[in-house]
Amino acid sequence: MLRTILITLLGPMLWGSTYAVFTEMLPVEHPFFVGAIRALAGGLVLLAINPRIPRMATMGRYAVLGTLNMALFFALLFVAAARMPGGLAATLGAVQPLVVIALSSVLIRRLPHPVQVGAGVAGVAGVALLVLSPSEHAPDLIGVLAAIGGTCSMAVGTVLIDRWGRDGKPLEMATWQLILGGLILLPVAWAKEGLPPLPDAQALAGYGWLILLGTAFAYYVWNRGISRLGPGAAYLALASPVVATLIGTIWMGEIFSFWQWIGIALVLGAIATGVSVKRRAPVDPVPVAAN
Repeated sequence: MLRTILITLLGPMLWGSTYAVFTEMLPVEHPFFVGAIRALAGGLVLLAINPRIPRMATMGRYAVLGTLNMALFFALLFVAAARMPGGLAATLGAVQPLVVIALSSVLIRRLPHPVQVGAGVAGVAGVALLVLSPSEHAPDLIGVLAAIGGTCSMAVGTVLIDRWGRDGKPLEMATWQLILGGLILLPVAWAKEGLPPLPDAQALAGYGWLILLGTAFAYYVWNRGISRLGPGAAYLALASPVVATLIGTIWMGEIFSFWQWIGIALVLGAIATGVSVKRRAPVDPVPVAAN
């Protein structure tokens, strides 16, 4: 069990490095393109591991999920990463489990536990401290909106997975969400940003890290771990904002105010509390459509 937890933890830890790798090694003026390449190339690597093509009905659902969880999420993630400190962007993105809890009560009528309601309130307070606290480095409004928008997009996709049921194994789901999300985002990136400059050695190393370790390997160990540990292991995702914050403060010299540190602690504590409580069963289960 401990070995599985430690291996699973590698996924969020690698995700936490995404912000620094993007801003220091990749073309920050092409966030959509970087998101498309990350999704498509990472998905193709996973497809080589698990070369299975799902049914058309399942593929349609993967396309919807790929749009929400990969295309929109990756695009907005890199917009946020380009405009604000990585630790702040990662912490704002980490409120996604709390958004999922709120959406679940509406879309699938799964009432939250009272403790989860309290965690949600604490999480909102933490986000307010992060965004509104006086600081020499006030967060960029577009960056904040992008981080929150990406969080909400992935939260909707997560709830849809819960509503539709898991079509296939977790690795297959991750593979085709990445591939289809990348294919959807690529023409948007081309139209909006054009081609980025030819990558130099530093950019190639950044793409290699992001695609092979930060996407293919990270998603593989994450999905493998969640399938063995259960959904309660979602608290391990807290490693992502923690790593991003440590990299930002130690390596990149990012500075947060006292109240922003309080906000980060509130958000992380709220998420750890919220996802550790067992969810209630749906009040009136919604029939799952046939594949």
